[in-house]
Amino acid sequence: MKNLMNFKSVLLSTLVVGGVFFTATSCAENKVNDSRDVAEKENRANQATDYRSGNNTTVENRPVLVINNDDDAQFLMDAAEMQHENISLSKLAQQKGNSEHVRALGKMMVEENSKSLSELNSLAQAKSIAIPSSATEDSNDFYKKLNEKNGGDFSKTYSKRMVDQHKDAIDLYEKAIKATEDSQIKAFATSKLVTLRTQLKKAEDCREKSNNEK
Repeated sequence: MKNLMNFKSVLLSTLVVGGVFFTATSCAENKVNDSRDVAEKENRANQATDYRSGNNTTVENRPVLVINNDDDAQFLMDAAEMQHENISLSKLAQQKGNSEHVRALGKMMVEENSKSLSELNSLAQAKSIAIPSSATEDSNDFYKKLNEKNGGDFSKTYSKRMVDQHKDAIDLYEKAIKATEDSQIKAFATSKLVTLRTQLKKAEDCREKSNNEK
């Protein structure tokens, strides 16, 4: 009887430890599978391939990898991350917005960001640069927080996020225009600045209306 109880104790301990290990492993796998992380790993792999193919130089007889378009890659990844978030949050705004101006902003953001994202995907493919294919973990975390809100709180939080996102996007695109030597990326960023500024104005109008609602 005593041996049976000992066996059950050992078995229970094994199951508990195994469960903790499985949970930790699952969390780690989810982290690795973040769309931003996946894109960055693919870009690093491509850079390593360039190095093995001879796309390198030497400094004091030491081989040094030349990372072409690294700033461009970061820009395209950042831009894609923002657009995926804008689309996912704006789809939610169309569903949960309790005001016409919130739903209208959501509709406009989904349509225009989807178009820009399609163009961005084509540009990234042409440059052999991997970009996030879906919303990142950080974006999904904010989505969950926003989804918990309703009514006026939802409208205020969503419209504020759109204002902040577009201010950050304008800053990102302006810096990319100055930094890049790629004519296609410069042309893309320049053309989208007009759209971003228009979207910012509409987001600010929506935020003002949402803040004034009782």
